[in-house]
Amino acid sequence: MALNEKWGELFGNDSSGTQMQLATVEGPGAGSNGNTPDLKAGQGPWTTASGVADALHTSSATALTDLETAAKVEAKSTAGLDSTKAMDEVLTSWKGRLTAVRDECTRLQGALQSAGKEFGEREITTENKFKGKIGGPK
Repeated sequence: MALNEKWGELFGNDSSGTQMQLATVEGPGAGSNGNTPDLKAGQGPWTTASGVADALHTSSATALTDLETAAKVEAKSTAGLDSTKAMDEVLTSWKGRLTAVRDECTRLQGALQSAGKEFGEREITTENKFKGKIGGPK
């Protein structure tokens, strides 16, 4: 079997009528909606996600501080009670969870912000290539 026949068998000549197509832009207005290209990889969604991670970092840090403050007050008022040990275990557990969330949000915020910047820069470069401003299709 020739390579083209094998390729067709695998990707384009099946009984369901489906075919494999590669994404292309063939000029102004190309795209499924007839107005603009379909694929965009801008910085907007990444920047938004970075902001959400930052807000979650702030709220988890605040919750951690509030939890520690409340635990100090509670420790004074429950000294000597049997439930003190159980409450300490819960406090330790929640402090660990909130700290993990806060730290992960710090990591994600930076990574998402970097990804947004990179995608935004690449989108501009790619757009300029298609417009013929940088060596590429004209």
